[in-house]
Amino acid sequence: MNIEVNAQIAQEMGLTPEEFQKIKEILGRTPTHTELGVYSVMWSEHASYKNSILQLKKLPRSGKNLLVSAGEENAGLVDIGDGLAVAFKIESHNHPSAVEPYQGAATGVGGILRDIFTMGARPVAALDSLRFGNPDNPRVKYLLENVVKGIADYGNAFGVPTVAGEIYFDECYDENPLVNAMAVGIVRHNRVAKAAAKGVGNLVMIVGSSTGRDGIHGATFASEDISEASEAKRPSVQVGDPFTEKLLLEATLEAIEAGVVVGIQDMGAAGIACSTSEMSAKAGTGMDVNLDLVPLRESDMSAYEIMLSESQERMLVVLKPEDEAAIKKIFSKWDLNAEVIGKVTDDGILRIRRRGKVEAEIPSKTLALGEGAPVYVRESRKPEYIDKLAEFDSVTLPEPKDYNEVLKRLVSSPDIASKKYVFEQYDYMVGTDTVVLPGEGDASVIRLGRWATSESGKKRGLVVKTDCNARYVYLDPKVGAEHAVVESARNVACVGAKPVAITNCLNFGNPYKQEVYYQFEKAVEGITKACTELETPVTGGNVSFYNESPNRAVYPTPVIGMLGIIEDASKAVRSSFRKEGDLIAVIGLERNEMGGSEYLKIIHNVVSGKIPPVDYDYERHLHEFLQSAAQADSINSAHDISEGGLAVTLAECCIMDQENMIGAKVALDFSARKDFVLFGEGGGRVIISFDPDKSDAVLSLAKSKSLTIEIIGAVSGENLQINDTVNVTLKELSSIYYSALPSKFATSFAI
Repeated sequence: MNIEVNAQIAQEMGLTPEEFQKIKEILGRTPTHTELGVYSVMWSEHASYKNSILQLKKLPRSGKNLLVSAGEENAGLVDIGDGLAVAFKIESHNHPSAVEPYQGAATGVGGILRDIFTMGARPVAALDSLRFGNPDNPRVKYLLENVVKGIADYGNAFGVPTVAGEIYFDECYDENPLVNAMAVGIVRHNRVAKAAAKGVGNLVMIVGSSTGRDGIHGATFASEDISEASEAKRPSVQVGDPFTEKLLLEATLEAIEAGVVVGIQDMGAAGIACSTSEMSAKAGTGMDVNLDLVPLRESDMSAYEIMLSESQERMLVVLKPEDEAAIKKIFSKWDLNAEVIGKVTDDGILRIRRRGKVEAEIPSKTLALGEGAPVYVRESRKPEYIDKLAEFDSVTLPEPKDYNEVLKRLVSSPDIASKKYVFEQYDYMVGTDTVVLPGEGDASVIRLGRWATSESGKKRGLVVKTDCNARYVYLDPKVGAEHAVVESARNVACVGAKPVAITNCLNFGNPYKQEVYYQFEKAVEGITKACTELETPVTGGNVSFYNESPNRAVYPTPVIGMLGIIEDASKAVRSSFRKEGDLIAVIGLERNEMGGSEYLKIIHNVVSGKIPPVDYDYERHLHEFLQSAAQADSINSAHDISEGGLAVTLAECCIMDQENMIGAKVALDFSARKDFVLFGEGGGRVIISFDPDKSDAVLSLAKSKSLTIEIIGAVSGENLQINDTVNVTLKELSSIYYSALPSKFATSFAI
């Protein structure tokens, strides 16, 4: 493809005039069309993090249990003892899902799973964090239906349990949904694979599916705003095949176990361009690649198309020449391609050949994140709305006349109502290691029994959760991001686990807009503060910019994926009340804050107010209490007070277990306005229930942790009764809670 390259073509590929000039300086000449294509995808925001890396370096990226530093490998790696490690990571597939929701979501799941098993880890769980617009909007219905189906079809066919996640709705996501996929895997320390092309003279092999034209320039597409023109870029969305990926998983793990893999990397964003350049740059080597040897779906593909294709279910493997026959035998057994396409060189140059012609000669390090890719300092400016909205005084709002109706409206809110109709489309029991199912607890639990060798290890479990209140982050980017970390940690603690590390997916608008960049840098500052205080280092993650349409940007949404460890998975604590006669207590700080609350949004149509600060000493003590109480079998349930406040949390405790719904009789001291006490948020509080004969033990444990605890009632009857203010039957509450979302998607889902 002989195309004369100039600044205009470079700009069409997403490069700035300054970047085009820099490329010419690096090469000492005008780049070829293929070279320009490679630079454009590798220097895109999606691949290079050029506008975010300076901020990301501020995150706490090391810890005593981390086996690799953040960004060092395809996913984070946490030592959990017994010779085992957990590989986990979260990434976005927002832009592809906005234009082709089924394949966008499906390949998002496929990509994150490959990041896990490329490290030698077997995936044991998947999670997803989703944001959509107004559920009454027909396009939103279409997006949600197909995103959920894409996640379900890929994960179910691949054979990984989708055990947890979250779904939120707001008009700001109408045109730009957020689809964040997380995966978790287990690997033995001596089976961890690296993503470096070491060993001059070693062979470079492509394994897995054949290469087609799908997904070309997908990384660049993910680095620009969504607009009407995006619809024309459907070819930039990859097409996934979960059945092939399952074969690729087994072949990859077998090859790693056989010791025939020197280095391996997934071909995700930017395809061959990314894997060849990053693997060689990491090792300080070069590669000589002949694209004529790449298995193709269409024989007439150019070097440019082959390099930039993002066809799914492919890996790049580096191996010793003497192991070629062995690795080919393994992949042949699983009916997969395994073709040598080049070799590792000592000159640091990525050299690409096609049909006897050298199409590209690029210093590998000039393409790679943290090496030669651009790094920018963006200007930021605090948005005027933040201080203005913080001045809002909830006292000016009228008090409700009917608290029963307020509670019912909140329980039917799309953000609060049951998401059961979604997670029931996922196979969350495949592998039979899921202990706490979706909807049963504040976080999900995966048993480690079959992996561990020691008796203590066999009892242990992984606890996982995704979380982010984006409305909080919108109102106060730093404190809101702190709350995202802290709430995800509290959710993990509620089931009885110790939070140990996070992965994050930072979803923001256009970083060239100063107000957006302010949100981003402050959110990173908040995550840094929270992770440092809680000693939960950041193992890696993803930044997704340009999440905006011509009308508006999405709320700043830094999704946190939290990993915890529970010492005895059989003692995991559920959210719902378990038995009649148990005492109910609120443990934690009294919080009547209304800023950013679901109550303000749903009842008063107001998104305003000040977000309360986090008390880290108190949070740490609360986590310790919950862990100790769970392992001592002192409590029967624990549920974090979050969206909707105390009253909604009590309602959920009554109805979340549909097979065993039990009411509650509660007496509160209304020291402030009733609506503030019932529906105030702010974090730092948990509803627990326990046997009356465990009362002394629970109160003593809380006192030893310097925590405030108040017994407010008992589990009893078929109603939720709070003083003489609220009295609603569980039958009515559960009907509203479980039917709210299905009623909006009746044409999409069979319930």
